[in-house]
Amino acid sequence: MKYIVWACLFLGSLSGYTQIKTAKPDIVLVVHGGAGTILKSQMTPELEKAYTDGLTEALKKGYSILEKGGTSLDAVEAAVKLLEDNPLFNAGKGAVFTNEGKNELDASIMDGKTLAAGAVAGVTTVKNPIAAARAVMEKSNHVMMTGAGADKFAAQAGLEIVDPSYFFTEQRWKALQEVKKEDSTKTELDHSGKKSSSYHFINKDSKFGTVGAVALDQSGNLAAATSTGGMTNKRFGRVGDSTIIGAGTYASNNTCAISCTGWGEYYIRLVMAKTISDMMEFGKMTLKNAASEMLMKRLPALGGDGGLIAVDGKGNIAMPFNTEGMYRGFMKDGKITVKIYKD
Repeated sequence: MKYIVWACLFLGSLSGYTQIKTAKPDIVLVVHGGAGTILKSQMTPELEKAYTDGLTEALKKGYSILEKGGTSLDAVEAAVKLLEDNPLFNAGKGAVFTNEGKNELDASIMDGKTLAAGAVAGVTTVKNPIAAARAVMEKSNHVMMTGAGADKFAAQAGLEIVDPSYFFTEQRWKALQEVKKEDSTKTELDHSGKKSSSYHFINKDSKFGTVGAVALDQSGNLAAATSTGGMTNKRFGRVGDSTIIGAGTYASNNTCAISCTGWGEYYIRLVMAKTISDMMEFGKMTLKNAASEMLMKRLPALGGDGGLIAVDGKGNIAMPFNTEGMYRGFMKDGKITVKIYKD
């Protein structure tokens, strides 16, 4: 009898051990729609609801993929596609205009399991740039493609191609005219009183916006995706951090998945996303502490601002920002949380 009792106890403990070892991680999806001077006093109830609904729709779409056992890559791509199709956000259909009156789109995506990545910059005819970024990752030997070459590759890869007029929105066109007028009156003067030929970012806060998503799937794999229309009135083929792996986008199963939004030049200089990952991997910092150190201390110390979203392999979430607001939300345990302003 004594041996039977011990055998039952042993088998029970073994069964518990097996359950622990095979338990699937909690699935998580986090999205953002850009950061900046976003004040409740400047928002109508209708517009606030529209932004909230857009983020919620993206969360539901991506999370439904995770619930069905889909990959984190599929989830972040699907979520970002919806945000690209929503003219409220500066990506895809809602992209801002360059100084020449064009829409030039950037996007990147990364697989935390394999460290595979893909990116496109300055595309003008791809309906969903994030799909082009994934095609670069999976259907080429490259990581980044730019301009007309990237557009041609996307077409050959079978992606949906549109006339550049598809990206036109009246709101973004008016914003370009306003920024041009403001910049022309604020261009820095040199000592002789003449306009400086230097290219400065005047009224920078009105010029940038991004969308992004990060996810953790049932297999414990992480992925990140980012897409943007860039800066209003940008010139000279400027490219920001959204298309730079390690700056605006990064994912590694060893640490976390990150998508950034803000003044891209500073994110590039700080190699923002990869630095946070390195702080976790080599400095043994938590996701929260590493993200806070970079976003709340080192970024503003250089003069930059913005925010980011991140998730680690345990499902911990970080959404720090040092601006007045950031369109952001996450879905975990089947529950949705969406926020716009500072808490």
